[in-house]
Amino acid sequence: MNEQIRIPCVMMRGGTSRGPFFLASDLPADPAARDALLLSVMGAGHDLEIDGIGGGNPLTSKVAIIGPPSVTGADVDYLFAQVKVRERVVDTSPNCGNMLAAVGPFAIEAGLVAASDGVTVLRIHNVNTRKLIEARVQTPGGHVTYEGDATIDGVPGTAAPIHLTFLDAAGANTGRLLPTGQPMETINGVAVSCLDAAIPVMMVRAADLGKTGAEPADSYRLDRAFMSRLEGLRLEAGRRMGFANTGDLVIPKPVLLAPATRGGTLSVRYFMPHDCHKALAITGSVAIATACATPGTLAASMIGALGLPADVTLEHPSGRLTVRLDGTATPQAAVQRTARRLFEGAVFARPDAAPHRFALAS
Repeated sequence: MNEQIRIPCVMMRGGTSRGPFFLASDLPADPAARDALLLSVMGAGHDLEIDGIGGGNPLTSKVAIIGPPSVTGADVDYLFAQVKVRERVVDTSPNCGNMLAAVGPFAIEAGLVAASDGVTVLRIHNVNTRKLIEARVQTPGGHVTYEGDATIDGVPGTAAPIHLTFLDAAGANTGRLLPTGQPMETINGVAVSCLDAAIPVMMVRAADLGKTGAEPADSYRLDRAFMSRLEGLRLEAGRRMGFANTGDLVIPKPVLLAPATRGGTLSVRYFMPHDCHKALAITGSVAIATACATPGTLAASMIGALGLPADVTLEHPSGRLTVRLDGTATPQAAVQRTARRLFEGAVFARPDAAPHRFALAS
């Protein structure tokens, strides 16, 4: 009799996202076999993901796979997987900066990285984008602590701060900060900026699509004409950025830009891409902040000249998020996040998710 497949797992909140964390050695080495297991584990293909541990929302249908470093200068590898809720698709093209916040604590507690007394500094290699991110994790007495006084909008309560610095975010997926070679261009009569820093994005002024950029997050999904128009812009932007199969990918991510109304730099609405984020993705915030410092982009034209170093504060549906930009031609972006370990044990995949005994990753 076939039995369910038991896989060691830790559920963690990273920033404003949540998902299971796996050791790479506990999953199949073959990507197709790995993805089949993840689809079963998360319950993809159902709006509620009722037959798995996904939360029925893109923010809670995410997976982190952690292993030893595969590149020089890194302490740990991190592969992010976005498991689509309604479709049975696993997309490993983007990074997720919120889940990234939990990578350091997980790696330390899994024994992949030795903890220091006070603060542990580690470099994370994001396998998706081949970029390095420095994480500073609170480890008093050589042990991870999740308790502290830091707050982030979109998450209740306080926690220990985790500082993330994107050391070289430009060209994360395309190899170029401006993948089309232009800081601003026109698609279907609408001005857009296509930029790739931490994640590829397509930015458009909210007013140009008949929005204020201050609407509640859920209201956009209900406006089918707007969502169809936004997807049309995204597909053409993706083609121009060099993605042959944008319709199957979650990148580029669409972003609405509007003037700030609460003392920030800009008001933004970030899409994933078929629903509006209830807060703001960290990779998205890095891309938008970098655009603010890139002459000729829509973001830069809306705020004026930005001298570095500078803080870029982005207003989103759940509050505000500040990105610190340092450097000159290729600014480094730093953000503060929090994380929490929620539960640990094993998760079960259906036996038909891997009908043959799989080979573990080395």
